[in-house]
Amino acid sequence: MVTGHSPNHLYLFPSMQFDFSTILFYSFLLAAGIQVIYWLFFLIGLVRISKSREDDLASNDGISIIVAARNEIENLKLLIPALLNQDHPNYEVIIVNDRSDDGSDVFLIEEEQKYAKLKALHIYDLPEHFSAKKYALTLGIKAASNKQVLLTDADCLPSSESWASNMANGFKDGNDIVLGFSSYNKLPGFLNYFIRFETLLTGIEYLASAANQLPYMGVGRNLAYKKDLFLENKGFFGYQDTIGGDDDIFINKHSTSRNTGLVVLQEAITLSKPKTSFKDFWRQKIRHLHVGKSYSFKSKAILAIFNLSWIFTWILGAWCLATENNWQLVAYGLLLREIILFSSFILVTKKSGIAFEMAGIIFVDILYVIYYIFVGTKALIVKTISWA
Repeated sequence: MVTGHSPNHLYLFPSMQFDFSTILFYSFLLAAGIQVIYWLFFLIGLVRISKSREDDLASNDGISIIVAARNEIENLKLLIPALLNQDHPNYEVIIVNDRSDDGSDVFLIEEEQKYAKLKALHIYDLPEHFSAKKYALTLGIKAASNKQVLLTDADCLPSSESWASNMANGFKDGNDIVLGFSSYNKLPGFLNYFIRFETLLTGIEYLASAANQLPYMGVGRNLAYKKDLFLENKGFFGYQDTIGGDDDIFINKHSTSRNTGLVVLQEAITLSKPKTSFKDFWRQKIRHLHVGKSYSFKSKAILAIFNLSWIFTWILGAWCLATENNWQLVAYGLLLREIILFSSFILVTKKSGIAFEMAGIIFVDILYVIYYIFVGTKALIVKTISWA
């Protein structure tokens, strides 16, 4: 008679034996399979993004370009001429000077007198329980003369004179929201390469998702929506005191498959100045990820599954390869994922006209695991954040 204490009892139920290596292998297959599904989803979405035609750019509907700026006088000296040189037939430029002490007020007053299309607003006191940028944007949007508003940042520059026209073209078909793409200037060094990789990755995620009828965020460096959409939804009400989120939380709350358009082409992007120190980049990413806590549960779940499956694909894959645990199947799984990821990056650079050195993508793909473990954990546990 075999008792529960028999050393041979496991052999009576071979299918129930605990095999740690097998569990890890099948866990890898699950994580890698999820990754393949996600990247196929992104690739299909990128394929669906179409380019605007030149004859689509004839809309006379007015658009207001709005920029919130604090101590940005040097950037404004470059940005304002670029904005005033846009070829859109009916637009205005609104600069909201947010309590600057670098001479921006005097500079803007002088510029406003020179150009009829330029309007400057000045903030001297910030209301309680209102983040600075959201308050500045709120004033700018309320002051807009046109029904459509186009947002960018003071440290950005449009890629062409037809930027505003192309973005305005995104309102066709009755769209209330237009998502654009913004990249960072190329500089020497690995940090800049990683920043541009992460920016392309973010673009792939939100642009492809929107193309697949699942919009969830946008970036304030290149974003447009209708003034009525903002006013009817009480602007940033409910998260007006949150640092950040003036772009992605607003889009997460109000974008749908029926009201959101995309404009992704070289003439319609903006280029920004990247962080040049790891410390500044770290703070920026903590702030961005922290804001994600305010996304809808659906959006948070989708993003969490994507990033966790990315992490476990590489960790479990590396373990299986090191221990020769079904290493050939693991290698094929990693290769398949890498091919689809690689194809997605090639396609988004082609659609946007952004140059990116693909040779290092496998290395930063792996490094992203370490980066996200640390920055994601920090953003999850931190209670308060600041711009500094």
